[in-house]
Amino acid sequence: MIKKTAACLLILSAFSILQSCLVGRFVVYNFSDITDYKIFPSRPLPKADEPFRFTEAIQPERVGKARVHRIDSLVSAHNSVAFLIIRNDSILFERYYQGYEISSTVASFSMAKSYTSALVGAALADGFIKSVDEPITNYIPELKRKEGFDKITITHLLQMTSGIKASESYYNPFGQAAKLYYGRTLRNYLKHLKTDYPPGTKFAYRSVNTQLLGLLVERATNKSVTGYMSEKIWAPLGMEYDATWSIDKKNNGLEKTFCCINARARDFAKFGRLYLHKGNWNGVQVLPPSWVEASTSATTEAGGVKYYKYQWWLSKNGFYANGLHGQYVYVHPEKNLIMVRLGKREAGISWPNVFEQLSEYL
Repeated sequence: MIKKTAACLLILSAFSILQSCLVGRFVVYNFSDITDYKIFPSRPLPKADEPFRFTEAIQPERVGKARVHRIDSLVSAHNSVAFLIIRNDSILFERYYQGYEISSTVASFSMAKSYTSALVGAALADGFIKSVDEPITNYIPELKRKEGFDKITITHLLQMTSGIKASESYYNPFGQAAKLYYGRTLRNYLKHLKTDYPPGTKFAYRSVNTQLLGLLVERATNKSVTGYMSEKIWAPLGMEYDATWSIDKKNNGLEKTFCCINARARDFAKFGRLYLHKGNWNGVQVLPPSWVEASTSATTEAGGVKYYKYQWWLSKNGFYANGLHGQYVYVHPEKNLIMVRLGKREAGISWPNVFEQLSEYL
């Protein structure tokens, strides 16, 4: 009995030690999951007192010219947990899978990048940021000591053309992605970044760009990122459910702005609606229309590419926020259409192509 007790204590001690270091947390929690909001500290995004709700207009057999059972079969067969089709503010299709339901929370992963971009636009409109052409060192002065950072502008971060040295591998416990995701000292970590090539010369999707944008928003507004988000987006859009934004540590934590907004499918859809209407929400201009236009219009200036702009991915007929494991908010402006897909894994399918093809039937 004594030996069993000692063994149990040894296991608990080892588990505690593993949790206390970055590599240990990577080992304990293994690869990322849409339930990871349970393992990180967070700040609250309260629901609205009077929430906005889409009209439910679900049809049993067809959505436009598409058969419901075919959409359902496709979505359910590819590891999805939620799928919504919304047109003209009406929910035409809404299904949940694998035990998930309307009220189930899902981690956004990199869909949060698009929200962070919106907060930059809000800070610009509020006068906290003067211009996206400003060097980031105006707001993060500790990077002035680092070679090349004085030439990196806010635009470079938004377009993923900063030239900051990084790795997007999510399988390496010693890589940057793991340090950003599991790290507990993000502010300190960001001080030690290096550049890889001159800014504005080429596109490279790197989450550290968005994490720097988050720090920049915090510095510029003198508010927590979550607090500013609640004020500028979450409350104005009438969210139905409480949500959270994961932070790196409990005390004085910094939001993981490259990922980690934890919310429900319907509330994610409302963010798509905001951009569908050029930043206008029921007559209130939440974001400048010029910001939404700039965020979702292709350009190759400053090293940009035609398929990505200010933290939004661009498709043939629309644009979308995209997160790891296949989290999507897709917007088709011409058809006044929003689609949301949330899932445990991408499941070997191109969801943007699915959205584009489905749009043809709607």
